Amino acid sequence: MPTISNKGQSMPSSPIRKLVPFAEHAKKNGAKVIHLNIGQPDIKTPKVALDAVKNNTLEILEYSRTEGSDAYREKLAKYYAKNDILVDAQDIIITTGGSEALAFAMGTIADMGDEIIIPEPFYANYNGFAIAAGVRVVPVESRIEDNFALPPIEEFEKLITPSTRAILICNPGNPTGYLYSQEEIKKLAVIAKKHDLFLIADEVYREFTYEGKEHYSILQEPGLENHAIMVDSVSKRYSMCGARIGCLVTKNKEVIATSMKFAQARLSPPTYAQIASEAALETPQSYFDEVKEEYVSRRDFLVAELSKIEGVKVAKPQGAFYCIAELPVNDTDDFSQWLLEDYRLNGETVMLAPAAGFYSTPGLGKNQVRLAYVLEKESLKRAVAILKEALKSYIG
Repeated sequence: MPTISNKGQSMPSSPIRKLVPFAEHAKKNGAKVIHLNIGQPDIKTPKVALDAVKNNTLEILEYSRTEGSDAYREKLAKYYAKNDILVDAQDIIITTGGSEALAFAMGTIADMGDEIIIPEPFYANYNGFAIAAGVRVVPVESRIEDNFALPPIEEFEKLITPSTRAILICNPGNPTGYLYSQEEIKKLAVIAKKHDLFLIADEVYREFTYEGKEHYSILQEPGLENHAIMVDSVSKRYSMCGARIGCLVTKNKEVIATSMKFAQARLSPPTYAQIASEAALETPQSYFDEVKEEYVSRRDFLVAELSKIEGVKVAKPQGAFYCIAELPVNDTDDFSQWLLEDYRLNGETVMLAPAAGFYSTPGLGKNQVRLAYVLEKESLKRAVAILKEALKSYIG
């Protein structure tokens, strides 16, 4: 029998989706599963975006421009300007989700065996993108005791080698919900310039910052023009995960030119999804104000209720809509599977995302889970009640 590549065998399973077969089996057997494992908001997509597709009169669904339509990129540049991010349409390549933008970035800046430093825990698919690109992830640990703040810059410098090409952050963070401050971004900018590295920031949760705190983009930092590569997406901003539209943004012309070659290899981003995404830019600020208020309410409820459970430690997010909780168990992979296979409370159970898959260092995160507070509070209330009683049964 032909063999699978080493690269293929090394590709990690998604900690967010790998338990799906167990959840589906539970549903087929009559259980109701409350999904805290995946960042799929229950917030409605802006009507203006859906109407743009419904009312479109295209007669030929042609290839779009490789870099995305001029109209969409020009409107995106205006959107960024409102957020004090000054870029031109030519600094933007539209991608199939933020995922493709990350893949393009890694392919553009790194060769086989090169290294990218990433604070962990991090979005699990970074591991997959790196393996696909032949890049080695070098983790620097952030800790729940520090609310997952940026590790000391000295810890980054210790890890820099001749093979280091970039530092990658997610801001606000998935899975931690941590929001990097302007001061922390400036520290990273100093080290990027000092060691001639790229600084890549996944900023897809920009709109979701709490307690009056503001997001500071790497593209706002002066002097970082040739170092900064931003990844963005409409998925979470407008609750349009299924549109699969993202972008890569940078002032570095060589990065744009090289990423364009990767973009040409996949031909073009989807047309209807670009139409919806362009229309979504007309979404009024009131939409985001209401959504933020809802997420703050859900966050406060979830963190407060989790903190009441004996043995549970939880970090308080400052952005996005995730939190990491430490549970009084040795292996949350086993616990999460047990929840789906064997535990029911009033016919319900809960699906979690084991956090070990959000780390690169073996052994870290084994007693943690990522929770997404993308459901209304009644579902969160039932989920926490299930978790509390399940822990009692599981621990014995």
